[in-house]
Amino acid sequence: MAGQIKVTLKKSGIGRNEYFTRVLKGLRLTRLNKTVVLPDTPEIRGMVRKVAHMVSVED
Repeated sequence: MAGQIKVTLKKSGIGRNEYFTRVLKGLRLTRLNKTVVLPDTPEIRGMVRKVAHMVSVED
């Protein structure tokens, strides 16, 4: 069974490419400093990797 990861939005998506804002929306990160707990799957890890410069991750 897959574990979980905590992802926190540290930088805003405002003024960024629309692609990044859509990825953040897919991760349910809508406000600064919002933290969500997500399943640790390859799909989620890939999304987090795309916006790694905007988020922080805890295993």
